[in-house]
Amino acid sequence: MTTLRRIRVAVVFGGRSTEHAISCVSAGSILAALDPERYEAVPVGITREGRWVLAAGDPSRFAINGRELPEITSGSGAAVVLAADPTATELTVRDAAAGVSGLAGVDVVFPVLHGAYGEDGTIQGMLEMAGIPYVGANVFASAAAMDKEFTKKLATAEGIPVGPYAVLRAGVPLSGADRERLGLPVFVKPSRAGSSSGITKVTDWADLEAAVATARQIDPKVLVETAIVGREIECGVLESEAGGPPEASLLAEIHMDDADWYDFETKYLIGTRYTIPAELSPELTGRIQEYARRTFTTLDCAGLARVDFFVTADGRVYLNEINTMPGMTPTSMFPQMWAVTGLAYPKVLDRLIRTALRRGTGLH
Repeated sequence: MTTLRRIRVAVVFGGRSTEHAISCVSAGSILAALDPERYEAVPVGITREGRWVLAAGDPSRFAINGRELPEITSGSGAAVVLAADPTATELTVRDAAAGVSGLAGVDVVFPVLHGAYGEDGTIQGMLEMAGIPYVGANVFASAAAMDKEFTKKLATAEGIPVGPYAVLRAGVPLSGADRERLGLPVFVKPSRAGSSSGITKVTDWADLEAAVATARQIDPKVLVETAIVGREIECGVLESEAGGPPEASLLAEIHMDDADWYDFETKYLIGTRYTIPAELSPELTGRIQEYARRTFTTLDCAGLARVDFFVTADGRVYLNEINTMPGMTPTSMFPQMWAVTGLAYPKVLDRLIRTALRRGTGLH
């Protein structure tokens, strides 16, 4: 009887961005959900300083414990290296006691990295050079989706509505004309960050300078956006297995309740109330799903994405942002939307790995 070799999946997480902890939580969920009969998971953590380590052990240790966030440190495991060499797909382990050794080759990488140095095309570029298939968007799509300025420009070019905004590059203040055009309140945010990091709601122009300084601690390029009063609606998108157009999930509505806006604390520590499917008319639901699919295609995405919208009381829809590696934590909307749509979390992971292996690397 022939035993089929399990697919070797390197789950890479942690990283140098402000979203390090959420990446760890997402990875813990993925490691726990991968079918051990089909997949051999290799957990590779990246410290905040950029050191790669073999982070073996119980995936539950990457969960949020009360208000304590998980973290990958240099002591989390032996140092590991993945060379950007398409003729050698092995992970090399460097252990102080045992010396240098090689693990078996990696079939596919699941880069569960949120934010800079991961979701922005950097690790995707390395994996393209190494010739190793990976889950999710390619270099361009990752970079374009990570940078909210270019997401908005590409969406606008394709007729997908976005709200009023201004871009402040390093050292550039908001002009008087832009203040008048945007009005108050506004949201000030880093152009290339996620998980609500560095975002401030400004209701008085006197507070703008401090808000911009907060955002620039993460990214020198800052967006100032008009606050759109409306419902927060999210949609999951998956690449088609049959090579057809991308597929959209049922929609989720995030309810703010007592929270003023959807900040980090509300997302991950307090928790939010949500409705899946969102209670919207069939026409409005279909329009949002179509915008989600079009945004995915416009940015040339692959694998998966979560697309976020605002819907006003009179039925206008505005694209907020797209996440090419959305949160995969137990409370994350992406897996929950697909579960209600009919695709359970382990099946979502199976599909993502299959499409990544089929796509491979290089131009498509």
